[in-house]
Amino acid sequence: MYDVLIVGCGVVGAATAYALSRYQLKIAVLEKENDVAMGATRANSAIIHAGFDPEEGTLMAKLNVRGCLMAEELCRKLDVPYRKNGSLVLSFSEDEDKTLEKLYRRGISNGVPDLRILESEELHELEPNLSPTARRALYAPSAGIVSPWDYALAMAETAVRNGAELFLETEVHAIEKTETAWRVHTNRKSFETAYVINCAGVHSGQIHEMVAAPAFRIIPCKGQYFLLDKSEGTLCTRTLFQCPSKVGKGVLVSPTVHGNLIVGPDAVDIENCEDTSTTAAQLAFVRKTAEKTMTKINYRNTIRNFAGVRSNSDRKDFIIFFGEEKFLDVAGIKSPGLTAAPAIGEYVVKLLENDGLVLRKKEDYTDSRKVIRVKELSSSEKNDLIKKDPSYGRVVCRCETVTEGEIVAAAHGPIPAKTVDGVKRRCNAGMGRCQGGFCGPRVVDILAREQNRQKEEILKDKEGSFILLSKL
Repeated sequence: MYDVLIVGCGVVGAATAYALSRYQLKIAVLEKENDVAMGATRANSAIIHAGFDPEEGTLMAKLNVRGCLMAEELCRKLDVPYRKNGSLVLSFSEDEDKTLEKLYRRGISNGVPDLRILESEELHELEPNLSPTARRALYAPSAGIVSPWDYALAMAETAVRNGAELFLETEVHAIEKTETAWRVHTNRKSFETAYVINCAGVHSGQIHEMVAAPAFRIIPCKGQYFLLDKSEGTLCTRTLFQCPSKVGKGVLVSPTVHGNLIVGPDAVDIENCEDTSTTAAQLAFVRKTAEKTMTKINYRNTIRNFAGVRSNSDRKDFIIFFGEEKFLDVAGIKSPGLTAAPAIGEYVVKLLENDGLVLRKKEDYTDSRKVIRVKELSSSEKNDLIKKDPSYGRVVCRCETVTEGEIVAAAHGPIPAKTVDGVKRRCNAGMGRCQGGFCGPRVVDILAREQNRQKEEILKDKEGSFILLSKL
């Protein structure tokens, strides 16, 4: 019998588990995929938003600003790549100047610190590669960029280290109310729990309707991106937005924490929430739209195109409420969901406590994480490490300078990497220009050796993504 069961381990489910794992509770986290952060969390803009965009007085505004303030300290403690690089919302016309003024007033009302509007001269001094047609900008120094999958993984790993139980490849099929608890039926086994928290992202409407009448509608929205090589990563320092429209924050241009450049997304509502395909037509739209911001991007240096599906809903705000007794919906967590996630975790804890869940803090809680990244070490630190473990001296991924020791550590972590892309998300092997063309086979070898598996069992990513079928 669990005290709390969380359905879904994207960044919101991970942050909720992280917040709850501080207390003497028996926690289960169910994730239908073979790794955490496999939905919208791994395919987004990787932006920590300042908080001027959500409407005043909404839960979204409150949790966005709080999450942005939490991010820097949380990433420091959990050793997650993060940079407070600031953001600029650009204006190209007098009408858009009015939008900037509106966003500025909203940001001040929401409590966003240090907001100001820049005139043309200062704007182009800060970002000299901008299109000369950019007139003014709203500058938010508190905005940042992060490694989104590492953010989720770090919180999930910390929860697991502190006793939470994670069940991967465990898909919820039905939920029923017993006399004293909830019984959650999955493809593997059934779980009994006092509370259920629905963090199932694009599937949260389906999970809600297992226990209650429909109360909201999830509208999957696909966004497509360009990820460019590090040779393009210095074109801008800050995250560059165009003025928002009815469909979202629009196409952005931003550096990433790994030194690349990201451009996108578009926003297209779709029927199939699992459809992460890309199309030439929509990528051409993204590229054409981004040219308004910057014309100097060399798209021949694109190393990957990808798409993510956002969990939009028929409501303007986040959906966080008790859909039934002891069943808490945390749904419709669209952008700025990545930013708001740790604040959502805090908020969920308060809601559960107000509902009667007894919370006693653990005395021996572990709230830190350290990841060895060889390329970030000094020469003396590298030498000392290699003396202790020679595998840290064998470079496997040449593009990103990732060593065998780092891949071995990923294979044996609190939530071990089971796939080639699982390794990629944990230590960046395969994230560079060749996208794993050279190091991929070696990663397969290492995973098979370290986890005592056959090479044919090692997948690229999700179930069915076989790399090897048989030996010739």
